[in-house]
Amino acid sequence: MPVTRTARRALRRSQRKYLINLRRKRLLKRTIKQFSLKPMEENLKKAVSQIDKSAKYRIIHPNKAARLKSRLYRLFNQATTH
Repeated sequence: MPVTRTARRALRRSQRKYLINLRRKRLLKRTIKQFSLKPMEENLKKAVSQIDKSAKYRIIHPNKAARLKSRLYRLFNQATTH
């Protein structure tokens, strides 16, 4: 347990941020999964939007965001051409 008052406040803040980040990460995974199950244009837009927001809030690294978007676009293009 934290001893000082500032350490207790930092722990509370850290726990709040953890829950917020966890919620955002789960939402990101859910939207990517929805797109992979049904690769439609509106699902692609939602997934890309969530990826960009996650990278903006530093939930995921910007390079990972670029990699994910690249893979989603590739999957979308394969699904639309066949």
